[in-house]
Amino acid sequence: MHSERNDLYRQVAAYYGDKLATHGQTARGVDWNSDQSQAVRFEQLCRLIADSEAGFSISDLGCGWGTLLEYLRERHRAFDYLGIDVSHEMIHAANERFEGQPHARFLVGCAPDHRTDYVVASGIFNVRMDRADDQWKHYLVDTLDQMHEFSTKGFAFNCLTSYSDPERMRSDLYYADPCEIFDLCKRRYSRQVALLHDYGLYEFTLLVRK
Repeated sequence: MHSERNDLYRQVAAYYGDKLATHGQTARGVDWNSDQSQAVRFEQLCRLIADSEAGFSISDLGCGWGTLLEYLRERHRAFDYLGIDVSHEMIHAANERFEGQPHARFLVGCAPDHRTDYVVASGIFNVRMDRADDQWKHYLVDTLDQMHEFSTKGFAFNCLTSYSDPERMRSDLYYADPCEIFDLCKRRYSRQVALLHDYGLYEFTLLVRK
C-alpha cells in the first residue's frame, strides 16, 4: 500500500509539473480554467475562517505556487501559512515567488509537518488519472483523516460533483457524491459540517468545524 501511494504521488507530481512547465504561473498551470473560478473556490474554502479572525495558522495542501496565500493576504491582517505540495517544481516556484516573506513557508510533501488551526485543500481530489474509483476514494478518505489529524479548529476541501452534466464529465477525473462525503465527514470527524453546492461550478466544498 505504501509503494502504491508513493506511485500515486509521483504520478500527480509529474502531472502538475507538466502543467506548470506548459502554462507557467497561471490558473491553467494548476489545471484550473480561470483566475475567476479559482477565486470562487478560495471564497468557499475560506468561509471556514471568520472575516475578522487574525493570528490564525493554516496549512494549504496541494498549494501549487501559493495563490491562496495571496488571496488570504488581501483579506486577513495576520496569520501563519504553510504550503505543501508533492511537486518539487511547484514548491520551487512558490519559494521564488514569496522569497523573504514573513510568516509563510513551503514544504515538498504530502502532509503538514505540524498541526495548524486550519487545513485546506483545493483540487487535489480531482485528477485520478488511471486510478479506479475505489482506489481514489480510499486515497481521498486517507487524506481527509490526515487533514483532521493536523487541524485544531477545522478543515475544508472541494471535489468535483457527481451531479455534473454527463456530457461534460471526463474519464480521468473523479466525481464524488456530495451526500456520501458529507455523511462521511459528519460521522467520522465532526457534528459541525457544511456542504456548499451553490456557487456555480461543477463541484462542491465541505467545511468541517471542530
